[in-house]
Amino acid sequence: MTSGSATRRPLLVGALYSETGATAFVERTQLNATRLAIEEINAAGGVDGREAVLLAQDAQSDPARFAAIAESMLDDERADLLIGCYMTNTRQAVVPVVERRGALLGYAACYEGFEYSPNVIYGGAVPNQHILMLARHLMNEPGKRFYLVGTRYTFPIESHRVLLTLIAERKGHALAERYVPIEVTRRELDQIVQDIRRKKPDVVFCTVVGKAASAFYELCAEAGLTADTTFASLTITEAEVAAMPPRLAEGHLTAATYFQSVDTPENRRFVRAYQARFGVHERLNAMAETAYVVTHLTLGAVARAGSAAPEAVRDELSRMTFRAPEGEVRLDPENSHLYLWPRIGRVQADGQFQIIAESTSPVKPDPYLVNHTLEDWDGATPPSLLPLVSGI
Repeated sequence: MTSGSATRRPLLVGALYSETGATAFVERTQLNATRLAIEEINAAGGVDGREAVLLAQDAQSDPARFAAIAESMLDDERADLLIGCYMTNTRQAVVPVVERRGALLGYAACYEGFEYSPNVIYGGAVPNQHILMLARHLMNEPGKRFYLVGTRYTFPIESHRVLLTLIAERKGHALAERYVPIEVTRRELDQIVQDIRRKKPDVVFCTVVGKAASAFYELCAEAGLTADTTFASLTITEAEVAAMPPRLAEGHLTAATYFQSVDTPENRRFVRAYQARFGVHERLNAMAETAYVVTHLTLGAVARAGSAAPEAVRDELSRMTFRAPEGEVRLDPENSHLYLWPRIGRVQADGQFQIIAESTSPVKPDPYLVNHTLEDWDGATPPSLLPLVSGI
């Protein structure tokens, strides 16, 4: 596929997202952001003179269906590359597909790290770009007591493993580590909420995803837990807050590389464009921004390389930067993850996040968490990390 012949054939981009199922309310925002990026690329002249065409099917929050759709897009529809996935188990289902076919996947979500594939561009945050910063904030006093609850799949389990290590290093206490299925019942959640009520932790660390997140927070509020307990998360974004009753999550903390409230010219343009395209009341979130960024970056590299071959795309990305809504980002050629901008946000009454701490420069990805102690972010805090609120 050379740049000379490319003008005669559209570039087919397979989008792997769910429009129904437990996580569809988040994945729809990823799909919208991917679509917006492709429309912007086409308006600017396309990909090396080629129109980019989006292929999409409803993956229904089902890992097996993600894999089947990926195979169909690559084999039957002749997609040039794939972009998408949210939950780790969906990415893990797709990675063998792209590896067998020599194709490229642009992964559009944060995840737990500890993975590398030459066929994947990892667009989202890894533990040193979110959980270390949040742990430092939560453990500003030794001896705090934590209760960990999440959905039973790889990302929550691995995130909890990292946090448990950090808790032990700061001489904190883990009171419990509980997991629920993605289609958990309200009764199952309430049993955990009552256990939290009995144990009285200082911090509830929540990695419950999908529709269950709203039910969990509702039950916590009904049990009177929200007044004296800090709630913190890696997975509660503007999308989850929007799905909850008003003010339910007010005051809760999330670590992410992007919030809709990020104050950059690029983000203001992104928010305006997204809401003009999909509705003035639509909210952005970190997963949508990741999808938008990885689409722009990956297709930009395809244009420069004249090829969608993974090696060619990675090679071009190693020499590119992109002024993303969160800040300027670039690929780390050592591991195919991105330099990103860690932040902590506190949910406000209007469902937006007040950013209370953020990096002032992009942070190198450490997907294997080689440096994982709190001292990496605390006693020897790098100059690129500055608090926005005193006492952090």
